[in-house]
Amino acid sequence: MNKINTIKHSQLIIYLPIARHKEDLYLDKFTELGISGELASKLERQGILSPTPVQKMAIPKILAGKDLMAEAQTGTGKTLAFLLPMFDSFESKHGHVQGLVLTPTRELAMQIASEAKILAEGGDKSIMSIFGGRDIGKQLRKLSGKVDLVVATPGRLIDHMRRGSIDLAHLKFLVLDEADQMIYIGFRDEIEMILKATNKDKQLLCFSATLDSKVRKLAYRHMNSPLELFVEKESVTLEGIRQKVVHSSDRWKQEALFGELDKTKPFMAIIFCRTKRRADKLEEEMAIRGYDCRKLHGGIAQNARARVMKEFRNLKFQYLIATDLAARGLDIRGITHIYNFDIPESPETYIHRIGRTGRMGQDGAAVTFASPRDEDRLKDIEKAIEMKIPREEHVHGPNETSSGRGLEKETKVSGKGIGRSRRQDRQNKAGREKGRGGRKKR
Repeated sequence: MNKINTIKHSQLIIYLPIARHKEDLYLDKFTELGISGELASKLERQGILSPTPVQKMAIPKILAGKDLMAEAQTGTGKTLAFLLPMFDSFESKHGHVQGLVLTPTRELAMQIASEAKILAEGGDKSIMSIFGGRDIGKQLRKLSGKVDLVVATPGRLIDHMRRGSIDLAHLKFLVLDEADQMIYIGFRDEIEMILKATNKDKQLLCFSATLDSKVRKLAYRHMNSPLELFVEKESVTLEGIRQKVVHSSDRWKQEALFGELDKTKPFMAIIFCRTKRRADKLEEEMAIRGYDCRKLHGGIAQNARARVMKEFRNLKFQYLIATDLAARGLDIRGITHIYNFDIPESPETYIHRIGRTGRMGQDGAAVTFASPRDEDRLKDIEKAIEMKIPREEHVHGPNETSSGRGLEKETKVSGKGIGRSRRQDRQNKAGREKGRGGRKKR
């Protein structure tokens, strides 16, 4: 590699053959990075107004046709860092698969495909995800038509290559996402096989949590003078954020949450759930109990998501129930509380969640609900933030229903009563259970 200079900016260090790209670090709009106004408008409707550091540095290089390797953790915005320039570079009448993203898991493939479909709404780009456990017949039928971007796991993609159902000889982009994980779980030979089946003039992008020797060896064999980007682990100023963990089984978690909401009475809060289904269920129950709330997840149409975010920003409701994917890039002032109804998958996700409160010198609070099986994740989080998070026990009352939905007496947290009656909740419960013939209409 040529002699390099080092540029530092916030969470990001980039090693460049030359230093003339320094100005990219100070670009604060997606259009200033070279992204089209159409895509920038779609991002704005989702509440994503400013690029992250990795996006600021990667997007101009990708648009310039450079191969690159980026060491970036989950939650840094790396998915949009490669999707945005890909979409702006795709040709309308290409006739072949133009972009391929390889991922280690079906879950990640689904997430990336979901983000890509949001960017593709209203346009002529076709997105397809390919992974095991799905009807291969449906995949074959879709591949027989126009597909611009494929997001796939290596194993199922090779199945299609052997069938001759996919042509990878005309790619404009190939992305290895979480390359270290793909190698760790044994996909190195499959990745090599896929790379050898692609055209040599494609642009190759590699994103990995660690750029270890195995990742570098794999990437350098197939890259042309790549740039290297290093995104440091995010550090959030936690001094102004009061954190605690409330221990509760999943069975009683709703009641623990409602107890916290009634006790703290937050001005403006986000409640994070692990899945769309759990967000749906929680939103339904909170609405029944009279909490002013809306939900936000990938299963909601884009125009509806934009409306929800606008209403939340304008203080039209108090509680936003969201999944991590839907809340990416959400930047709203005035959030006083974060509730992790489901513990986050990684310390980075935890930091991103709670970092939405306690901003600009204001105080904030973050409450995480955890069961005994979540203890290992809690230890990982505490190790990452270098502090022990205070614990409390949720003690459910003797007359709560086994479903965790009724609450006839006070909920206690750490032995202290909430201090107010739940008469309306009893009325709601009575209405729902009356006759067992169906839910009371709202």
